[in-house]
Amino acid sequence: MNKQESSRKERRVPVPEDTRDAKSRYADIIDLEHHVSAKRPRMDRLSRAAQFSPFAALTGYDDLIRESERGTDSRIELNEERKAQLNDRLARLLAAGPSSEAVFTYFVPDEKKEGGQYVSAAGRVVRFDQQSRSIILADGRTIPASEVISIDSDIFSEMD
Repeated sequence: MNKQESSRKERRVPVPEDTRDAKSRYADIIDLEHHVSAKRPRMDRLSRAAQFSPFAALTGYDDLIRESERGTDSRIELNEERKAQLNDRLARLLAAGPSSEAVFTYFVPDEKKEGGQYVSAAGRVVRFDQQSRSIILADGRTIPASEVISIDSDIFSEMD
């Protein structure tokens, strides 16, 4: 044996005595079949894998962060002059009949936080509901009159 071979043997980590003969120590059970419970059904792979999935200590935290990042608009307060102008436009639109098209821009409050967003809806006005103070369009949409900030239509071209 040369010098190089002897240095290799010296660097080997000795294997503990009890792991060398594990096969002989557990020979009585090592070749037995896997135990199947008579009381509990076998767990499917997906459920078994779920046991080892990462644990989220703060459930819902990611959703909360995403929700706080989502932006909303604040409601625009109209002055009395602008409210009177919108009432006049709505009256002219209703007088023109259901054949006239209009585009309404109105505020939709956010359900989860303060503020909301402004949306536009185009359609023919069927009627104005006095009880709920809302505009009913031909396609069934209902627009709260108090949230409207703009009404545009071809019938107003001679008005402005």
